[in-house]
Amino acid sequence: MNSVQPVLPMTGGCSCGAIRYEISSFPLLLYTCNCTDCQTASGSAFALNMPVATKDFHLLKGEPKGWRRPSPTGADVTSWFCRDCGGRIYGERAGRPESINIRAGTLDETRWLNPAAHMFMRSAQAWIQPAANAECHEIGPSDFRPLAEKWRAMWPEFFPQT
Repeated sequence: MNSVQPVLPMTGGCSCGAIRYEISSFPLLLYTCNCTDCQTASGSAFALNMPVATKDFHLLKGEPKGWRRPSPTGADVTSWFCRDCGGRIYGERAGRPESINIRAGTLDETRWLNPAAHMFMRSAQAWIQPAANAECHEIGPSDFRPLAEKWRAMWPEFFPQT
């Protein structure tokens, strides 16, 4: 699949190094969000989102600043940024305390990243080319469980069958 294999724990942080974090379990999923909110917030064509188990995410250095707002669906979302450089590190969504959504580009090692899906393709830039074998959704799926199962199948070394 990828020439670079991820290693746990994973580490990452903001551009200036004031915020550092560690993830001790493999991400639950990786997907792009092409909604116009993510385009505006990222200043780019999409956001590369990586949900991880909250219990396995640990800040090693720094104290991020939060910004709370309603999502397009009305759920309270808090985005966490570096106080110095302003880089967005992760987000939390009301009603989903078991996971947080890390911006995957903040990882120290990103060469292994390959999204399982692309969300909100209806507002994607015309030049966006989906990753090979990734699912494409016009909006977000109502149930992320099938995508999470597909993700686990992509990484059997991190999700052994029981």
